[in-house]
Amino acid sequence: MIRTLWVYLNLLVVTLINASAVVIAALLRVRNPKIYDWAARSWARRILRAAGARVRVEGLENIDLEEPQIFASNHVSWFDVWALAAILPKRYRFVAKKELERIPIFGPAWKAAGHISIDRGDRASAIQTLDEAGRRLRRDNSSVVIFPEGTRSRTGELLPFKKGAFMLALRTGVDIVPVAVLGTRHIMPADAWRVRSGPIIVRFGEPIRTADYTEARRDELIAEVRRRIETMLEAPVDRTRLA
Repeated sequence: MIRTLWVYLNLLVVTLINASAVVIAALLRVRNPKIYDWAARSWARRILRAAGARVRVEGLENIDLEEPQIFASNHVSWFDVWALAAILPKRYRFVAKKELERIPIFGPAWKAAGHISIDRGDRASAIQTLDEAGRRLRRDNSSVVIFPEGTRSRTGELLPFKKGAFMLALRTGVDIVPVAVLGTRHIMPADAWRVRSGPIIVRFGEPIRTADYTEARRDELIAEVRRRIETMLEAPVDRTRLA
């Protein structure tokens, strides 16, 4: 219980500080992206430390620091977000539901930092948002983090994938990097409020060349990304390296 209270206290304080810094920077028209990147990474790392969550990364060689990429990850916990935000070594933007913009202080900061909100109830608006995301990728050479399931899995099993991430990849020609995050469901499952300590493993798979696919083969691309994520989730874990 003490750990849980400590995590929520850190979440409140760090969100207020970092989100306020982002909002102020945006109001002052600060264009240096480093402050926005710092805000996200330090926010995530502080929460992970408070939870006693240690992150181990596998497959860093699959991250291209010079080119934009789309990271497609499984999703079982809020700690998936914090783990990825803390360890990605390049500029990134998350794609998430539009409701996040309504959270006081956090919402304006999320928008000011350039993260992407999708209105799932309005297909035309969602398509327009993804097109804008594609333009941002090319404009500033950033990458996108997306959870193709669209919501957290309550069982740990992969849910059906939504098509948005794959249409974005096909329209921009940006490669997709399959990502598997393990251990976060133990720390804080979906719909739970208590937090436990534990290790997190983030596995980056080999990039999938979207140039090898067409929009007519979209479902093949979805199936391939899903297969690779499932394979990484099922791969053995070297427990000796988690000590």
